[in-house]
Amino acid sequence: MSKKLGVMLCGHGSRDENAVTEFAVLSEHLKKRLPQYPVEYGYLEFATPIIRNGLDALKAKGVERVLAVPGMLFAAGHAKNDIPSVLNTYAAQNDLKIDYGKELGIDPKMMRAAGDRIQEALESARKDVALHETLLVVVGRGASDPDANSNVSKVTRILWEGFGFGWAETAYSGVTFPLVEPALEHAAKLGYKRIIVFPYFLFTGILVQRIYNATDEVAARYATIEFIKAPYLNDHPAVIDTFEERIEQILTGDIAMNCQMCKYRTQVLGFEADVGAVQESHHHHVEGINAKGLFEIVNHASHHHDHDHDHPHDHSHNHAPYPHAKHPLGPLSMKKK
Repeated sequence: MSKKLGVMLCGHGSRDENAVTEFAVLSEHLKKRLPQYPVEYGYLEFATPIIRNGLDALKAKGVERVLAVPGMLFAAGHAKNDIPSVLNTYAAQNDLKIDYGKELGIDPKMMRAAGDRIQEALESARKDVALHETLLVVVGRGASDPDANSNVSKVTRILWEGFGFGWAETAYSGVTFPLVEPALEHAAKLGYKRIIVFPYFLFTGILVQRIYNATDEVAARYATIEFIKAPYLNDHPAVIDTFEERIEQILTGDIAMNCQMCKYRTQVLGFEADVGAVQESHHHHVEGINAKGLFEIVNHASHHHDHDHDHPHDHSHNHAPYPHAKHPLGPLSMKKK
């Protein structure tokens, strides 16, 4: 007899209540798309329910096999280490079969969603500026994983070539370089009449607001350039289509991540120290905290700090330090003196 299936959507979590709400709305979309399965969701940090709570809910509904997918664009540390660690631990402790699917990744459906968001920005812009006079800046989350960062550059190229923009640049909201403000300063000097800034993010949050704020700051210094802020992806139908496909791929067995350039498996230039790093989650200290900065009671026995903090990722864990943390266009060097 086949096991009862359930779906688990695994998110990162955010301090921003709107971001948490948007992720919850996504889970509701999936419930409507997949009425044959119970669907739950949870977060690694900074929001509730946590992933364990969602798994508890599925188990309580009689689910014997969980189809879990990362609610993330690319496979960096969260998708490769943190979420699998949480899932593996729960599976071992609860005698539950959990199969883990792929991230959203580079996908034609995701590119269609991104294209629609950029088209929305173009429709709100002046009509007297041609595409070849327009520069696109795609902003990714930024990670300590060069493979994930390179995917943002690929998204940029696909959109650039697809629309026929005059030029395009890639920037990141944190961790790596270039950050948004220096990237926009550079872009503003290239002689284009319009700059479209597109956050390649699933949901809103502090980082998206920082991207928009940086855009406003640079725009104020270049009054002759039209700066347009494109909307992020959110619950675009093609995004939901991609999540649905990732869940179906677990059942068909097409779930392997592309590990050819994974820094944990092979020696990637500059990141050699990460090869063979222990697979573990380092989010236990903020697991179960809600968007208001308050911990909610969760039914497990892991240790929590009783305070909130900015989570700069400088706590002790086994990952090698990011080798370019002091890059002149990166996070540490951009801190206010």
